[in-house]
Amino acid sequence: MPTSSPMVRKAYYVEPGLIRRAKKLLRLRTEAEVIRLSVERMVEMEEFWRFMDRTRGKAGPDGFRGCS
Repeated sequence: MPTSSPMVRKAYYVEPGLIRRAKKLLRLRTEAEVIRLSVERMVEMEEFWRFMDRTRGKAGPDGFRGCS
């Protein structure tokens, strides 16, 4: 996580079962870690899918084999 941006305290309503499942799945110790990591991963995946949408069909018929 970037250290240049300060963290702020926020309050949200979240289903406890979802937090518990994410905590177990991600093997984290605190609910705060679960929320931070989940939001970070969500942003990364959204950026990835937007990149994929922008570059769809631009590799050509040979895919990436012709790029080297």
